[in-house]
Amino acid sequence: MYYRYEDVSYHVEVQGKGTPLLLLHGFTGSSQTWSTFTKSWARYYQVITIDIIGHGKTDSPSDVAPYKMTQMMNVIVSLLDRLRIEKAFVLGYSMGARLALAFSIHYPERVKALILESGSPGLKTQPERMARQAADEKLAAFIREQGVLKFVDYWESIPMFKTQKRMPEKDQALVRQERLAQCKLGLANSLIGMGTGAQQSYWEKLHTLLLPVLLITGELDQKFCEIAKDMSNQLKFCRYKVVLNTGHAIHVEQPRIFGKIVSEFLSQHEEEER
Repeated sequence: MYYRYEDVSYHVEVQGKGTPLLLLHGFTGSSQTWSTFTKSWARYYQVITIDIIGHGKTDSPSDVAPYKMTQMMNVIVSLLDRLRIEKAFVLGYSMGARLALAFSIHYPERVKALILESGSPGLKTQPERMARQAADEKLAAFIREQGVLKFVDYWESIPMFKTQKRMPEKDQALVRQERLAQCKLGLANSLIGMGTGAQQSYWEKLHTLLLPVLLITGELDQKFCEIAKDMSNQLKFCRYKVVLNTGHAIHVEQPRIFGKIVSEFLSQHEEEER
């Protein structure tokens, strides 16, 4: 279905019945990111996937304002209201994890439990944010000028995704296909509006989050392992899982292990409510 919010059309899919489970993909991804899991999770949960603005089948407006994280949070609140959902489990990957964490801090009453795969509360200091914002704007300009193909070739070569080269070729091809299907304007504006540099820091707010949180990182993704370790010391109700011999995108590199970790966490917190 398509959900319209302030002149932007968002692609949303809803499958199954039960406790709602909202899935938020990463940068260059879409709802398709979760296709390995949606059918099995929809047997027990009402699974909601949304293509974040500038991605997948959602609009990619030229105005940067709708890409801001605060606006995307407003979209999620409005969508949950439309679906008559009071509370949902929320799972986010990378950019989607940053959005999921921000949403949970701003709207804790709408979140049953939170799962962050390779997530971050943002950068701690203003100089770090300014440097990252400049880098994000430079990359956005590259995307606008060179197009999606050249950007994807570059993106796949960065150290964060090196471990994906070990995946079966057909899986690599599916990830690449999803990246290439994106719109250059959408990706560029996402970096400017919702990039790590543009996002406020939530480090000082972590202690206020009083709901169950599961952090998942890949052992070989050292940067995000360090971030998660730091986060786990500040979150009150946190479990932290490291998946061995895996990089940034655990759900594509080790889908079976990822699915098991998530399913166990969901069922545990489902039972605790009963």
